[in-house]
Amino acid sequence: MSMIHFEAELSRVLQGENVNKDLSVPHLVEKALERGEGILTSTGAFRATTGNYTGRSPKDKFIVEEPSTVDKIAWGPVNKPISSDIFERLYEKVLHYLSNKDELFVRHGLAGADKNYQLPIRIVNEFAWHNLFVRQLFIRPTEQELQGLLPEFTIVSAPGFKADPAIDGTNSEAFVIVSFEKRTVLIGGTEYAGEMKKSIFSIMNYLLPEQHILPMHCSANVGHEGDVALFFGLSGTGKTTLSADPHRALIGDDEHAWSPNGIFNIEGGCYAKCINLTEEKEPEIFRAIRFGSVLENVVVNELTRDADYEANDYTENTRAAYPLNAIPSSMEPSIAGHPDTIIFLTADAFGVLPPISKLTPEQAMYHFLSGYTSKLAGTERGVTSPQEAFSTCFGEPFLPLPATAYAEMLGDKMLEHNTNVYLVNTGWSGGPYGVGKRMSLPYTRAMVRAALQGDLNAAETTVDPIFGLHIPLHCPGVPDEILQPKHTWADPEAYDQKSKELAYKFKENFKKFKDMPRHIREGGPTV
Repeated sequence: MSMIHFEAELSRVLQGENVNKDLSVPHLVEKALERGEGILTSTGAFRATTGNYTGRSPKDKFIVEEPSTVDKIAWGPVNKPISSDIFERLYEKVLHYLSNKDELFVRHGLAGADKNYQLPIRIVNEFAWHNLFVRQLFIRPTEQELQGLLPEFTIVSAPGFKADPAIDGTNSEAFVIVSFEKRTVLIGGTEYAGEMKKSIFSIMNYLLPEQHILPMHCSANVGHEGDVALFFGLSGTGKTTLSADPHRALIGDDEHAWSPNGIFNIEGGCYAKCINLTEEKEPEIFRAIRFGSVLENVVVNELTRDADYEANDYTENTRAAYPLNAIPSSMEPSIAGHPDTIIFLTADAFGVLPPISKLTPEQAMYHFLSGYTSKLAGTERGVTSPQEAFSTCFGEPFLPLPATAYAEMLGDKMLEHNTNVYLVNTGWSGGPYGVGKRMSLPYTRAMVRAALQGDLNAAETTVDPIFGLHIPLHCPGVPDEILQPKHTWADPEAYDQKSKELAYKFKENFKKFKDMPRHIREGGPTV
């Protein structure tokens, strides 16, 4: 199917009187309520539930194998190939399905706050609340920009269309398929809105390196002196929480790029985990959840309509989506200079990594490539308790290119701009998951604050004998014994054993990076 025919098929569907284009927030909320897609909470936020799919479904994600991209994609368990024939047949089926709907919702937006590198996008939705979600998550063009906006990528989302694996060539009823030649993302069978957000991130991870721009799975903020900080980490490690600091301006909470000019946000909104959310611990996020915001799978009291953020009846992966300007300290446009400090966040379920440690350049590259964390309950389908995981560059599920393309670019930029790098463990202390306790958020905030203010640059440190990490002996606002993980365990020998066990897992995982220089390989633990 030619690109002209491909686009003509979609244009035919979008010319109907049932198509709602670029509706306002009030209109979308009204439509979603009329259609029974969800309810309003006591703060005015729209709450929806997503059925069987309450997190990303990585086994159902594919990239179309096409002549122009086949030699560029890092094919494997993450980037699974699918044929053009299967994609085009599914595309026609989905368009036929959508053409019979009473209403459709179309949204035009932008990815990338720096106008030099923006990607104009179009999203076609079966659900009004999904259209509200993408309205809040992507960058919203002005009325003038909207008039001349020509989409370079389109998402077609039909959650109600369920594939038949035996006929359609998918792994299940759900599918998320990216075609770089057809400039299209096709989503079906899943109501989880995060698939749309992450699809565009995956596309930017493919397109930006071609322009010598580094896309990054990280949050970012900036201090009063213009000092920029990046927070790398997978879902649930604290990127959104730690970057939403009332004393620093928020650039963004999840997806950024590093250009020759500095940092820019890829998105126009935030997608925060809100399990156990409280106003006391996370005031800016708590107050952002108001009219126009979207809550996913949050339990709501039927009588009072109050959100119960402690309840996990649907999933641990409860989410809140809101525009960036709902955070009072956010920047607009969300652009800043080059990073002074990088924080690698990990939620260590083994409970052996220190709460904060300073990394050498070699260790920084090693830990960036390793991307160690624990998958937390609900972030992916089937994950019900923390599981140790290595996600290359802290974002492997979203990286179409070989990991070295991103790692080498980060290494060059860190050296060029003399960036300090810290590893921060927001996971367990005093023992592994089930024995120890999750790291105290106030202590983590104090450690991050000290790192960003330069208090730890010349701090006295001790070197971990296995991981080689430089652990500060003192940190303002944090008890000294907390800083040394072994001191928090009741059984020091059990700590040593667990530490060696995790170090071995690091070593085994890093074997896949066979071509890494020796000095980077030596940035890891010794066993």
